[in-house]
Amino acid sequence: MIRRAFSAVAATVAAGWLIVSVVIVIAAYVSTTDHSSGSVTTSAAAGTTSTAAGELRLGYFANVTHATAVVGVAHGDFAKALGTTKLTTQIYNAGPAEMTALLGGQLDAAYVGPSSALSAYAQSHGQALRIVAGATSGGAELVVRPGITSVADLKGKTLATPQKGNTQDVALRAWLKQNGLTANPDGTGDVSVNPQDNAATLDQFKAGHIDGAWLPEPWASRMVAEAGAKVLVDERSLWPGGQFATTNLVVSTDFLAAHPDTVKALIDGQIAANSWITANPAAAQTLVNDQLKALTGKALTDAEIARAFSEQTVTDDPLAATLQTSMDHAVATGLLKQTDLHGIFDLTLLNTELARDGRAAVSDAGLSSK
Repeated sequence: MIRRAFSAVAATVAAGWLIVSVVIVIAAYVSTTDHSSGSVTTSAAAGTTSTAAGELRLGYFANVTHATAVVGVAHGDFAKALGTTKLTTQIYNAGPAEMTALLGGQLDAAYVGPSSALSAYAQSHGQALRIVAGATSGGAELVVRPGITSVADLKGKTLATPQKGNTQDVALRAWLKQNGLTANPDGTGDVSVNPQDNAATLDQFKAGHIDGAWLPEPWASRMVAEAGAKVLVDERSLWPGGQFATTNLVVSTDFLAAHPDTVKALIDGQIAANSWITANPAAAQTLVNDQLKALTGKALTDAEIARAFSEQTVTDDPLAATLQTSMDHAVATGLLKQTDLHGIFDLTLLNTELARDGRAAVSDAGLSSK
């Protein structure tokens, strides 16, 4: 069976794939066989039907920037939309580890930042995933010690990010480069960058071991409220209109091809979750805070959860026009090689469901087709 699957995939994959990529594809095939029901069909864009998957394995973070996923799970929006499909979830600290799981066939879908999605897309030569919806805009800041008042003050300092190559890590390195400072992937440069778990960053900042961090919410707000950090850069100030993708919904291309109906149901659940968050901000903050306590063992203060929510906006729009800029930042900092992004989006199902609700279609910025 695996040999037949390998032959079918090899006929469509570029000859330059490494052996590890072949192993990943085989693993994804085996995973699909083990976790889904029904026959494999063509892509969602083709409009074909399929039976529902037996299981959907979804990854996300215990972050306020993943409020769509947190609410979708806890409020029951995903389960209601998925019907008989079993929803299995896994929590991650940052995108690179989550994308490793998706590439290895351990996840079918994931909420993740654009830089991590770009890395997985590039590693798989455009084969492994598609961005099918947005989730969050904004919600990331560079917070530092009060004595640091300018970018020049960062020379010789040590800063943290959630993980090397994740969205905030790329944002920090790119911003430093644009301002004349280096923070090289090998650890050399004018500024030292320590990628690490967000909880460790908070502890190390309190202990005086690091000077600041570029973090997603609620960690930036926790650094301000609990450790006396101040905001040096609100990332919204760096983007036109203050909008940029912090979290998108990505799906394995194998799963999307086999089970577009299940992906459509997941998107329906997301639309319902985001609509509820927008209509019920106070209740949403309480629900997310309760879930953060359940997932991490610690709730935020009322001031922290309110501040974190105020820094971001939930959205079904993936803000596709910002993706090339994210790629350019990763390339400029030496974390990625330039990759053709045509084909990374498949917004067919999202726009179909938005139209059903009487809402306008969102743009793919011309990046849906090869």
